[in-house]
Amino acid sequence: MSVKSTAAGGTPAKSRGRTTRGTVAKRRGAATGPETEPGLVQLLTPQGERVEHSEYSIDLTAEELRGLYRDMVLTRRFDAEAITLQRQGELGLWASLLGQEAAQIGSGRATRADDYVFPTYREHGVAWTRDVDPLNLLGMFRGVNHGGWDPNENNFHLYTIVIGSQTLHATGYAMGVAKDGSDAAVIAYFGDGASSQGDVAEAFTFAAVYNAPVVFFCQNNQWAISEPTEKQSRVPIYQRAAGFGFPGVRVDGNDVLAVLAVTRAALEHARSGQGPMLVEAFTYRMGAHTTTDDPTRYRDDEEYREWESKDPIARLKTYLEKQGLADEDFYAGIDQESDALAKRVREGVRSMPNPGTMAIFDHVYADGHALVDEERAQFADYLASFEDAGAGSHAGAGEEGH
Repeated sequence: MSVKSTAAGGTPAKSRGRTTRGTVAKRRGAATGPETEPGLVQLLTPQGERVEHSEYSIDLTAEELRGLYRDMVLTRRFDAEAITLQRQGELGLWASLLGQEAAQIGSGRATRADDYVFPTYREHGVAWTRDVDPLNLLGMFRGVNHGGWDPNENNFHLYTIVIGSQTLHATGYAMGVAKDGSDAAVIAYFGDGASSQGDVAEAFTFAAVYNAPVVFFCQNNQWAISEPTEKQSRVPIYQRAAGFGFPGVRVDGNDVLAVLAVTRAALEHARSGQGPMLVEAFTYRMGAHTTTDDPTRYRDDEEYREWESKDPIARLKTYLEKQGLADEDFYAGIDQESDALAKRVREGVRSMPNPGTMAIFDHVYADGHALVDEERAQFADYLASFEDAGAGSHAGAGEEGH
């Protein structure tokens, strides 16, 4: 007796195999145009046109709009500088936020000083809004600190490399906030790939059951390294919240105004005792997953160009120019500030000490471990082999001279 297996939605399991790049691009075509989706919150179109939304609105001054533009430009600049520094061997790794500036600046600027933020490892823009020095971020990726900042000084937790675990930390913290009687809220960042982790599902469950004042902020940048979102979920990510008993909303993650409005509302929802809320910022990772990744191996050029036309900085600049809210002096000032930031970052990183080559073995266990000791000795021998090889080559050169 044979049973014909089907996937969710009635698709035969055998049809779920690997597809060609062209097929993926064609099937993902609808996903490249989020502004066409009725449920998506958008206040600023890719063409820089201001639109209204029935549930979410925002009224910002010219100064506030220019501030959002400044935040995004400066964040993009130090992110680009970090990539260059990594390529020059100054950093061990870097996870770029290119293309996600609006999602991060908009949501970060929506928080209050007493709110608590739990990031992953790509929230450089959110860190900027919480006054965390970019050099602290770069020091971590250089391997000379274990975070580099006091989480309680800015209410910005240390970067979390383990995928999805910070959602549990945020939920637990939010439960504590509620017990303390505070009206602060908590926000946890994670990506579309992390939404497949069990930790995230458990965090959703606890947050819903205990009515925790936490906002789950998912930056859906379309790719979990090389795996597209369509292989992570059969429904839009924001719709998952309904199954856990709390609301979810999808926002145009390249629209800084919409992200700011939606995140403010979500945080107010949480802090007013209504429990958790899920925000899915529909955006795109324009760069590689990290500097060890090559996105050309799995992404289509057409998809990239489509999202490039929705650049978050360009659309806000277009709006500012159309409304006469910024002049050439403003942009020239931002360029000068951007250059100064890049120089400070570059010089600051290059003045940092080199990470200790054996430090990776320290503090793995409080009381030491035989296996770690063995691995440390093996690595020390490996490093010494380079010194021996160098000495041998110099000796050989000397003998040949005689």
